Amino acid sequence: MDIPRELIQAMRTAEKIVALTGAGISAESGLRTFRDVQTGLWSQHRPKDLATMEAFLRNPKLVWEWYAMRRERATSVQPNPGHYALVDMAMYIPHFHVIT
Repeated sequence: MDIPRELIQAMRTAEKIVALTGAGISAESGLRTFRDVQTGLWSQHRPKDLATMEAFLRNPKLVWEWYAMRRERATSVQPNPGHYALVDMAMYIPHFHVIT
């Protein structure tokens, strides 16, 4: 992919950059996203049944198992070019942040 010269120059002189990402950046690595209707992480569970304090208090076993499954899955995949690009930017830009 060719990066426009203007973007490269702006990044070279930037003091601060924020990259906005979401679950989609890891889809290329094989991790499921949250919202895909057929295969998304929320296709079998409602967010409020797993991702809230109330869910944990109501059913801690379910919440722990769901997050353990996600952690284990994350350890079985490799970073993709998007991840490496973020790491490269972080190495050269003094104040680089990722918001996901």
